[in-house]
Amino acid sequence: MLQIRRAELQDLEAITDIYNEAVRNTAATFDTQPKTTAQQREWFDKHDEKHPVIVACDGDNIVGWASLSAYSDRCAYAATTEASIYIRAGERGKGVGRKLSVALLKAGKEAGLHTVILRIAEGNDASIKLAASLGFKQIGVMEEVGIKFGKTLDVTIMQLIYK
Repeated sequence: MLQIRRAELQDLEAITDIYNEAVRNTAATFDTQPKTTAQQREWFDKHDEKHPVIVACDGDNIVGWASLSAYSDRCAYAATTEASIYIRAGERGKGVGRKLSVALLKAGKEAGLHTVILRIAEGNDASIKLAASLGFKQIGVMEEVGIKFGKTLDVTIMQLIYK
């Protein structure tokens, strides 16, 4: 049975593995080089109660993770956050992303955040549909901002404002 919980330091290897698979095989991230565990530790340490990292576990196996990260280091953006969600290959399309998203949005609301931003690369229609079903609205498209796997990609920007 799938359980969602706050990530712990011992989850970092699985989080890194899931992320690096996405780096190597998808346009879900515009990173082009896999991250080391040390790099991911630096990223992990920037998260706190207001900016959580959560994981989806099937027994002892982490099958996905999600995070809220500071949108900017400028103070006026303090209540704005950016969400990231990554699902292990082979587990996508099974509802893990929806469960992680719901839990992540709840955590953001409880933390007193005002808005959540998503950046979704071209070709990821399932993520756009999921976001829309959760109340996100498309607020723009950044055209031809990334190049991955030899293709120039647009990025859809979506936003949820907590009411």
